[in-house]
Amino acid sequence: MRTDLLVRRTRMHFPRFDVAEIKIAPINKGGSDRKFYRIHCSPDQTLILVKYNLEREENRHYVQIADFLDAHDIRVPKIYFHDPTEGLIWIEDLGESDLYSYRHESWLVRRAFYESALDQIATLHALSESVCVEMKEHLPAEFNTELYVWEQNYFFENCLGRYFRMGEAKWRELAELPPLRKIAERLARLPRVLVHRDFQSQNIIIRNSLAYLIDFQGMRPGLPEYDLASLLFDPY
Repeated sequence: MRTDLLVRRTRMHFPRFDVAEIKIAPINKGGSDRKFYRIHCSPDQTLILVKYNLEREENRHYVQIADFLDAHDIRVPKIYFHDPTEGLIWIEDLGESDLYSYRHESWLVRRAFYESALDQIATLHALSESVCVEMKEHLPAEFNTELYVWEQNYFFENCLGRYFRMGEAKWRELAELPPLRKIAERLARLPRVLVHRDFQSQNIIIRNSLAYLIDFQGMRPGLPEYDLASLLFDPY
């Protein structure tokens, strides 16, 4: 969608803003199925506009998941307006300081940010099963044997194959080792909680020294260790 149309849509849903003052700039962040824009509505007010791909089902549930997390005291951006027909969401602008941006700071500085992020994810993991039932229809498939096998194959193809340049025949042979299937089956039998699923440093915004979670539309039932590993073994 052209930026002039995005400005027009913004003016339509936020008529108090002067169209002459609305400025829009793309943000080079996010997956291929979503585009982000920072909208300057006035000299002292900005919004983030998300344009998502309607064909990817989990994108449609972002707003419901955000409202759910907010209702359970987990810090996420406020939702200002959702246009499901166009695949547009206007949300609170939390700024540009994600946890990754502090990577060169001393541990003395970063520790409080990590503790705040872990407090937030622990709150999510502690939600009771009865509370989580209401969200099942809005969540992707839970972590089961097949999803763990898919993640294993993703590692072999992208890490060993693309990054370490291992030959395809070799990594495919390793991916078929029977113990890997048994590991996936064992993990799938363990009790599940709600997990963020993309709990990495670039998906944690630091605002006023507190951690806010973003990019949570992949949230689903899984193992809490998955989120912890995502942060500690951060791919960024």
